[in-house]
Amino acid sequence: MDSVSERAVGRAIDVMVANLGEPLTIDDMAASAMFSKFHFTRVFQRVTGVSPGRFLSALRLEEAKKLLVSTPWTVADISHRVGYNSIGTFSSRFKSSVGVSPTEYRRLGGRDVRTPRSPYDRPGGATIHGQVLPAGDREIGVLFIGLFPDRIPQGRPTRCATRRGAGRFVMEHVPAGTWHMMAHSEPVGGSPMLVGIEGPIVVHHDGDRLLANLCLRPRSVFDPPILTAPLNSRALNVQHLPVNADVALPAAA
Repeated sequence: MDSVSERAVGRAIDVMVANLGEPLTIDDMAASAMFSKFHFTRVFQRVTGVSPGRFLSALRLEEAKKLLVSTPWTVADISHRVGYNSIGTFSSRFKSSVGVSPTEYRRLGGRDVRTPRSPYDRPGGATIHGQVLPAGDREIGVLFIGLFPDRIPQGRPTRCATRRGAGRFVMEHVPAGTWHMMAHSEPVGGSPMLVGIEGPIVVHHDGDRLLANLCLRPRSVFDPPILTAPLNSRALNVQHLPVNADVALPAAA
């Protein structure tokens, strides 16, 4: 990606972050990037993988997630602070994107405690396997690896896996379709979140066995916001796993 495009998109994202509670149009964002509206939309999509409007909407919900677990503000106050005039619209979009309502998300401390279903609840499908490759000598905590139908990780993943540290993973019973895979680590000792992104991954038939490796790196401003609520480590029994043990878990439908 050329540096001119990245700098322009970075300026637009800075404007989005600074004005989450304000109405922003594509014209506003394009002006901050110093591009025409049509050129800006194409460049933004190329750099981030999603449209400017969807990126802004996801930024607002990601900020709402943070505020719900870090402030005593009401859901109504938070909805206004991230640009929603209607608390009903905010609550509906939050639940569809994160997987639980704002009130439930706050009650759970920002975790999804629902127990994943057995992989045999959905027979057949493909297998996706690979390795999560470390980011230099950075310390890696618990890794969550999710398979999503969209570039933005939202809702409950179609399939998910978890492990301690880098290493092998496997996801079984993956249905046919086009999928995007994201891994992200829980920050350790104040270190930045690490992410790995791969896709699109196309599953054509039951029995397919596909390789997908994920290279971890510090999360970038250009990476799509993470909207899905991480599964609680206790629900996954992660605390009982030794370092580099593999476990594959499907998500509930």
